[in-house]
Amino acid sequence: MQLNIRDAAKLLHVSEKKIYEWIRERKLPANQVSGRTWFNRAELLEWATSQGVNISEEIIETTDASSISGVGSGSGSALSFSGALERGGIFYNVEGDDKPSVLKSVLDLMPLPKDADRKSLLRVLLAREELSSTGIGKGIAIPHSRNPIVFHVSQPVISLCFLIKEIDFCAIDGEPVHTLFTIVTPNARVHLQLLSRLAFALHNPSFNKVIKQKLPKEEILKMAHRIDSNIKSPDSTG
Repeated sequence: MQLNIRDAAKLLHVSEKKIYEWIRERKLPANQVSGRTWFNRAELLEWATSQGVNISEEIIETTDASSISGVGSGSGSALSFSGALERGGIFYNVEGDDKPSVLKSVLDLMPLPKDADRKSLLRVLLAREELSSTGIGKGIAIPHSRNPIVFHVSQPVISLCFLIKEIDFCAIDGEPVHTLFTIVTPNARVHLQLLSRLAFALHNPSFNKVIKQKLPKEEILKMAHRIDSNIKSPDSTG
């Protein structure tokens, strides 16, 4: 989804003047077409997360769970951050000496369908890294495609991997990466929603603390559930 200057200002809780300032000074990713400025929603989320800029809950709520095809309906748990993380799994001591070997290890661990072409998926992730790093700073990277990774999965997954060895990801802050969140979804709209929820979680000091300390799975999932409880559901009238 393309966003204009007004949309970006609203979602990042700043003035339109500040958006123009960030384009000039902080390299906010913007595209110019026929004299008009617009943003890619996924790129805006990546930038806000890497820069420590708070995002509006509205950027999460704009994707209505009831309108997304290919994902189970009902409680909406299929679209929750904690649900996707629980399905994707939390893995410790993941091996790898460089970016390609680490990403291969991650894909080997992810609970993908038996007929999944993991080699092709690895090529997609590496091609994305060649365009620009998914290392958002503070030792965290979010490997995914610039065009969302859409796979034949019934529900979206986020796999959290803690690496044995810190890896150079050419992150925005120059720091090596020790933690990866990898997203695979059934469609592009779900991908954007989960990326939004992950960005929201990474702005939460308590969530960052449990990640930094590499606490047990149960503690991380408990915090992820708390994050979900702080995000209004699409059906919320409050």
